[in-house]
Amino acid sequence: MALSISAVVLLAIIVFLLIKKSGLKAGHAIVCMLLGFYLASSTVAPTIRDLTTNIAGMLGSIKF
Repeated sequence: MALSISAVVLLAIIVFLLIKKSGLKAGHAIVCMLLGFYLASSTVAPTIRDLTTNIAGMLGSIKF
């Protein structure tokens, strides 16, 4: 059985848990979100996308 989850959903869950359990302030989460938007429109966006795609491919190929 394969489980597929979007990276955005996964990161949103992680941020939610950090806010609830680890004391991450909502302002810090907003700053991180804005940083993500600015990175997405920068020249390093293709590099970040390739890196995350490669990591997801490596994790997906692990057999348990």
